[in-house]
Amino acid sequence: MRPRLTEKQQRLFDYLKQETKGTGMAPSLRRAAAELDISHAAVAQTLKTLEEKQYIRRQGRYSRTIHIFDDTRNMEGDRQKLIPIIGRITAGLPIYAHQEWESNILVDAALYPGRDLFALKIQGHSMKNAGILDQDIAICRPRQYAHNREIVVALIHNEEATVKRFFLHSHSIELRPENPDFTPQVYEFDEVLIQGKVIGIIRTPQSMDPLES
Repeated sequence: MRPRLTEKQQRLFDYLKQETKGTGMAPSLRRAAAELDISHAAVAQTLKTLEEKQYIRRQGRYSRTIHIFDDTRNMEGDRQKLIPIIGRITAGLPIYAHQEWESNILVDAALYPGRDLFALKIQGHSMKNAGILDQDIAICRPRQYAHNREIVVALIHNEEATVKRFFLHSHSIELRPENPDFTPQVYEFDEVLIQGKVIGIIRTPQSMDPLES
């Protein structure tokens, strides 16, 4: 039997369950601290305690993915898990690849198995013919290599990130869009670092809006 939660621990646990079930997105630590009127450090410490008491399980190098145990002792993580969303990444013109974690998204653990997965919010239309639309959420598996024709997250010149289809040539790397309105880009080997492989797409209400003319 799990240890009982204190009032403060129960409050955070209930808040986390409500937020993920109501929106499909887990709040950031900053937002949780603001809405519960406690410090960022208190949220982090309470999350650690919830894990020690086996109410949640954090997963991944930076514990951004969280499995939640429900009140009947079944692990929500068997069905669902939280994956962190990293800022924005452009499917078109690359943008700066900062390492800020905006929030999390709740996904089906059976569809997205494995550890350390991360998500990216797509901005732009260069991959639309591959079914990746503006404002979609791309679920990614971290990897530092790629095979031909895979859709990858690539870091260009150590500062710009983009989602494109990968092609390895004898003396270069090609990052190819899936939209004839965009031009493939070719780079030297030392100009591109592979950060991950796109393994799934989650459509958001925003991405379903008609494209502006």
